[in-house]
Amino acid sequence: MDEQEWVVTEDFDGQRVDAFLAASTGSSRALVQQLIQAQLVGIDGAVVAKSERVRTGQVVSITGTLPEATKPQPPVVDIVYADKDIMVVNKPPGLAVHDGAGVRVATLVDALIAQGMPPSGGPEPDRPGIVHRIDRDTSGLLAVARTQAGYDCLRPQFQHHSTHREYWALCQGVLDPPSVTIDAPIVRSPSKRTTYTTGEGGRPSVTHVSTLATHQVRVGAEYRDISEVIVTLETGRTHQVRVHLRALHLPLIGDEAYGADMRLAKKLGITRQALHARRLTFTGMDGETLDFECPIPDDLTVIHEVH
Repeated sequence: MDEQEWVVTEDFDGQRVDAFLAASTGSSRALVQQLIQAQLVGIDGAVVAKSERVRTGQVVSITGTLPEATKPQPPVVDIVYADKDIMVVNKPPGLAVHDGAGVRVATLVDALIAQGMPPSGGPEPDRPGIVHRIDRDTSGLLAVARTQAGYDCLRPQFQHHSTHREYWALCQGVLDPPSVTIDAPIVRSPSKRTTYTTGEGGRPSVTHVSTLATHQVRVGAEYRDISEVIVTLETGRTHQVRVHLRALHLPLIGDEAYGADMRLAKKLGITRQALHARRLTFTGMDGETLDFECPIPDDLTVIHEVH
């Protein structure tokens, strides 16, 4: 019988195998569970149960033939700026930037291709033109290359952290003092491999945090402090904003993976981590500084409507 294989990428680390395969193949979860029940699904060659969780780098296989599946239609993405080599987009929340190996979900790359603005450049065909990323559930500004020349212009700037990247975030608690710099190495969590933490042996990471406004929200019988903060990065590590805010005891609203109280998110009607990449500055092809800013999306402005 035919056998198909998918390599688990970091984005899917810790997910159930049936959820991973449903996302990777575009098939229904029910169909995938039927294949698992029939013992046609394996992880690194061993037959699995549907509740088993996958880890980055594992190979998940299906023995047999799946019905052909197509990716869902990607959303329309706001293109903030474009010249012949570079564009800047405002990525909506819930949209992955690019495919992982074998993953059949709509991505930012798919959306730009569908809009007649295909990204290009770089060594990896499944992530053309991608020079930096933000998390799937983070919204906001991304620079994307349209040509190899654009990629060669942008990539070193993000590698050497010569860009300016600024985030708006809504956090639990109040920062004291109201502005701080946290210089703490980031390392993968030894207890939960899908997350990161601060600790020895990690990659150097520096984040600046300043309070923009504070609010109080009533949850049950008590009032809870919430802060709007501006975050700027000197480095660009995976989950850096989320990890460093947690280290400051200010987890993002809605970020359960990093210690958020989900009652607050429910009270505010926020269904994702409250993080938005609101400003991006870099050098364009002609050597001129390009500076972009985009407003906070509607799903995160609810703090001003809750008393």
